[in-house]
Amino acid sequence: MTLFAEYGHVLFILACAFGLFMAWGIGANDVSNAMGTSVGSRALTMKQAICIAMVFEFAGAYLAGGEVTETIRSGIVELDVMTQHPDLFVFGMLASLLAAGSWLLIASILGWPVSTTHSIVGAIIGFAAVGISADAVQWNQVWGIVASWVTSPLAAGILAFWIFRSVQYLILDTEDPFANAKRYIPFYMFAVGFFLSMVTLLKGLKYVLKSHHVEFSFLQSVMIAVAIGLVVAAIGTYLLSRISQDKNADKNNRFSSVERVFGVLMIFTACSMAFAHGSNDVANAVGPMAAVISVIQSGEVGAKAAVAPWVLLLGGVGIVVGLATYGYKVMQTIGKKITELTPSRGFAAEMAAAATVVIASGIGMPISTTHTLVGAVLGVGLARGIGALNLRVIGGIFASWVITLPAGAGLSILYFFFFKGVFS
Repeated sequence: MTLFAEYGHVLFILACAFGLFMAWGIGANDVSNAMGTSVGSRALTMKQAICIAMVFEFAGAYLAGGEVTETIRSGIVELDVMTQHPDLFVFGMLASLLAAGSWLLIASILGWPVSTTHSIVGAIIGFAAVGISADAVQWNQVWGIVASWVTSPLAAGILAFWIFRSVQYLILDTEDPFANAKRYIPFYMFAVGFFLSMVTLLKGLKYVLKSHHVEFSFLQSVMIAVAIGLVVAAIGTYLLSRISQDKNADKNNRFSSVERVFGVLMIFTACSMAFAHGSNDVANAVGPMAAVISVIQSGEVGAKAAVAPWVLLLGGVGIVVGLATYGYKVMQTIGKKITELTPSRGFAAEMAAAATVVIASGIGMPISTTHTLVGAVLGVGLARGIGALNLRVIGGIFASWVITLPAGAGLSILYFFFFKGVFS
């Protein structure tokens, strides 16, 4: 097409710049959700959390970000309609990246934990419905996303509530919490190893395994995760044997020694969740970017676009920079403002979030990692009574979730017509 021959280089640079901006937003907002519980519970300092996330998020994004990424995110747009308008498709994807990045910037400044997936999906819906045709959107997929606003936090909240209740019953509310922590925490360690392995196998490593023609069924993934869980429990039991009770500290806080044990567990969950998150959510930035690059090079819209290693590298760098420069805002909201977290509470929240992601992946339910983690933190807070929750902060978070889709869509429509006016 004349457009791509004349402006191909400019569109290519814009795609890279907007993709990097979107990845920055993922780092500033979404990564902070994954690390917020560890920071809020004081299992990790802010600097330690950022260092761990920088290593494991980048490793997940670059090593397991996917050899092939579906450019039409979540089947939101009808491909048949888009193939007739490759120029409008490019304008739309550029507008979507810029719109989602802009919304994530606004949300991060305000400290709102919002869904990056919903941001980019809302943006794609906006340009497709208004800029091309209402028929270009698969509206049945949109209702699934709306339903996930309720199902994601509710499922994680219920799980977190009962996980923390079990911690209270088996460990915290007993005569000798430290002895019971040593007795029961290996079982929790097995569960953590199992669920985080499942998250990594089902979400993080899925595309890497496919690229090497290796594909595990759900049952095979379960068997591998059980083996990893047993190894984690064995390592955990050895580490626990080296932790002794600090009776002086326990005089001031009865659970001081117990929380130190949970603190060790939280470091493992933080590393694993960061890797799984980086490998899964980098697609929100590199998917549309790879789509634009593919159309510029080929002149036509395809169902899939190969993702070059340097594109994943760019996405990984953007995520790390976003977290390091602005991640503290959302970390504070998740970790400190919803409810007071300790390592045992943070562990319950993170484990419940991982379990919810695994179950949702297994049954094909649309889900948001952000909504899941917030719901899990709420569940832990409720286990201590409604008074333990900051209802004002929670109200603001829920409002930001509802605003995300229309905000992404509205910004995307504005940017779409701007690009169309400039380049057409």
